[in-house]
Amino acid sequence: QVHLVESGGGPVQAGGSLRLSCVVSGYTFSKNCMSWFRQAPGKEREGVAAISTGGGNTYYADSVKGRFTISQDNAKNTVYLQMSSLKPEDTAMYYCAARDLGCATAYWPAWRDRNAFGYWGQGTQVTVSS
Repeated sequence: QVHLVESGGGPVQAGGSLRLSCVVSGYTFSKNCMSWFRQAPGKEREGVAAISTGGGNTYYADSVKGRFTISQDNAKNTVYLQMSSLKPEDTAMYYCAARDLGCATAYWPAWRDRNAFGYWGQGTQVTVSS
């Protein structure tokens, strides 16, 4: 059975940093896609960052590019999201998700589509105060 468990969220002041972790069990990193999504109250769940576990390609939403970094540790079956220069608008529940196929095709940025992911964690809350 596949389990994804996020941690590392919490309150932080604007301009601060947090590192989220997603520990994956029952699932092997191998040519699939791991993505971080977030959902703020009253808003749609949006893809924030993703990594192709086979080739290491990374993908970022424009709103976080240059501030967030996604990485993986295959030995620990863990995906990280390093978040820096946090803004109040980054406040959201952050979810880790896994997909058995790649992160993107020439015509479809799957990593941004919540319907493309079959495995989800329970989420970790990030609250950025101004």
